[in-house]
Amino acid sequence: MKKIIIKFAMVTLFITVTILGIVSCSDDFTNLEPIGSVSSGNFWRSEQDAIQASNSLYSEMKSQDVFGRGFFWYMNASDDMITGRIKSYADNAKNFNLTGDEGAFSNIYIHTYKVIRRANDVLANVPNMEINENLKNRILGEAYFMRGFSHFWVAHTYGDNTTNGGVPIITVDNMDDPASSFLRPASVVDNYAQIAEDLKKAADLLPLFTNYSSDDYGRAHKDAALAYLAKTYLYWAQYDSSKYKDAVTYSDAVTNSGSGRTLVKTNNPALDYRMLHSSLSDWSSEYIWSANSSEDGGSILTGVMLENKGWGKYNGWGYFQPTAELYDAFEATDVRRGVTILKFGDEFQYFGETKRYQSENSLSGFQFNKYMYEFQFADAVGSTVNSNGDNPTTDYNVPLLRYAEILLIKAEALIMQGQNGDIPLNMIRERAGLTPITNATMDDLKQERRVELAGEFANRHFDLIRWGDAESTYAQPLHGRIHTDRADPDSPYTIQEVWPARNFNPDVMHVWPIPNAVIESSGIPQNKGW
Repeated sequence: MKKIIIKFAMVTLFITVTILGIVSCSDDFTNLEPIGSVSSGNFWRSEQDAIQASNSLYSEMKSQDVFGRGFFWYMNASDDMITGRIKSYADNAKNFNLTGDEGAFSNIYIHTYKVIRRANDVLANVPNMEINENLKNRILGEAYFMRGFSHFWVAHTYGDNTTNGGVPIITVDNMDDPASSFLRPASVVDNYAQIAEDLKKAADLLPLFTNYSSDDYGRAHKDAALAYLAKTYLYWAQYDSSKYKDAVTYSDAVTNSGSGRTLVKTNNPALDYRMLHSSLSDWSSEYIWSANSSEDGGSILTGVMLENKGWGKYNGWGYFQPTAELYDAFEATDVRRGVTILKFGDEFQYFGETKRYQSENSLSGFQFNKYMYEFQFADAVGSTVNSNGDNPTTDYNVPLLRYAEILLIKAEALIMQGQNGDIPLNMIRERAGLTPITNATMDDLKQERRVELAGEFANRHFDLIRWGDAESTYAQPLHGRIHTDRADPDSPYTIQEVWPARNFNPDVMHVWPIPNAVIESSGIPQNKGW
């Protein structure tokens, strides 16, 4: 059965000014494919116009350059994974030797500002439209959310406090003024302040997810805005510890919103975690925000992590493979480990057959298992898995932020304020079948965040940066289990180095390079050292 998700129809929004130095005749920032015959003279009049404009806000969510691989190439720098096949630009990013102009990286920054521009067009035009007030509020809430959400990603990826400053803040007030919109603020804190302002407006205007019909699943909702407020304040607290209090406040706001946010949990921890990482939980109580996907399209991360060439049955791409360090980070009785990672000999279902994991391609001897559920069925292709292996999506909505992370944000913020974070932390551990911790420390928090969110867009790489742990962590080589016969799941293995130690300069490499095409067209300065 095909999943019902928003059909993100796109509409040209008739931008006639420059943004970051690229004029509207370029597709780089602003242009969308029009629906039918639409002109600037007859748009922004009907409810359908407003809905089409709001739908366009989500189109980049399915882009390979954003939440297909996109931002995940940056997260691949962490100690949890390695590049699973030879790919020069991916290897260079892993080793912090990047220009920002490489094909996989050159459009990430640009895509985020596309969404910001579309949101600004909605915010500039919809308030003056004579349409249903509830619909108007929802559409404005969607625009504030998507502007804040996109801004969140570009800000912490490319901006800092003092070395480079923040990234351009583009709003309705300055979107037509290149001299203003090109400026980098003195600090990324200015970005976080704007993001928080947008997300608060979104939370005030948006309905709860539970108030949507299935036809509107995937639209921004109140809990998503509250949740990204919590995460924004957590990141902001890297520079201002008073913001930990706000992170707790908005974590609690998610819990108490009335939408029933809670962990997916039964009496079977192993089943809980397998169900959680499947399309069975796409819209569950743990859902907050995802890259909505189906057998027709969406995030390709599910196929990107599949065995290269899929054991001859599907076009898996074989990237982003777990390290022995990540596997060993799990406690022996942690049910999350088997659902998160496949090791040689592990049984799993694949296109109607029972297989035991082995790989002649994996460079680490492991594969992420979180994204495998939809590949188990004999009739998966065209049903739960995209029939186009060049666009290897599945019915699983790849999570970007789920309720478990909200609990971990609260636990971290409490611990960092010298308070007790045991309750939210132990909710995560108990779901995994582990004993509770008393007087949890930041080391406990780091451990739980790592194993709970491994292989997800939660961004361990940035966690290591904001905790000040990146330099020492990346100074250690990464390892895998290398089997004597990679075709035999029972063959013996040795632990071998699969990625050498790296030199991480925290004064330079805490941010990523801005694409030179953007710098040349806008005149904003490149991040120092890149």
